[in-house]
Amino acid sequence: MLEIRHLSKSFGALRVSDDISLALGPNECHAIIGPNGAGKTTLIHQISGVLRSDAGEVRLGGRDVTGLTVWQRVQAGLGRTFQITSILPSFSVLENVAIAAQAKAGGSMRFFAPAARDAALNDAAAAVLTRVGLADRMEARAADLSHGELRLLELAIALAARPKVLLLDEPMAGLGRTESAALIDLLAELRAEVPMLLVEHDMDAVFRLADRLSVLVDGRIIASGPPAEVRDDPGARAAYLGAEA
Repeated sequence: MLEIRHLSKSFGALRVSDDISLALGPNECHAIIGPNGAGKTTLIHQISGVLRSDAGEVRLGGRDVTGLTVWQRVQAGLGRTFQITSILPSFSVLENVAIAAQAKAGGSMRFFAPAARDAALNDAAAAVLTRVGLADRMEARAADLSHGELRLLELAIALAARPKVLLLDEPMAGLGRTESAALIDLLAELRAEVPMLLVEHDMDAVFRLADRLSVLVDGRIIASGPPAEVRDDPGARAAYLGAEA
């Protein structure tokens, strides 16, 4: 569903992505872990089109999307959440999700009048919000949500675009234990429907969700494979897993 071939990115003399290759299959969760500054978010930016790579290729469902813009990759089926929540704070929860559904449908982006009159868009948005547990917050302003609710809203926005692949950039960041456990349960359900590339520091989430695990250090993947195998890899433990354990 997603294939990354030899991606590289440098900022001056600093090489932040160094010949990275990985693949994501149907109904699979591939987690990427590593210390701060390893290049995880940079890699997500390269895959989503926020950053142009110096070399390499991104393929989505067999299609080369390397030259596409962010919105073109969304149209092609690439959805993502952000390390720092990105929403329209003055709009309602329902409006945020309906706009995402509208964008995927190729409708007008003259916020928000066309979507507000479209019952089908609102019904689709309401269904996604129900799925993520925000049914009772649809009419609330996004700015009034708690941090945990904002994380769920951002996930709903990504799902509203009906992605073929979902990029999750630290979805547990800032969540309490109870909120994290609930989000892990939700993602465990969703991965049966959409494959996920997960960047995460929460090892409970990683080992619960991941079918495969890659350890990124200084822009390079130093270990990759089933979680139990990577956990026992001496290099991975020395670089990251030992400290986290």
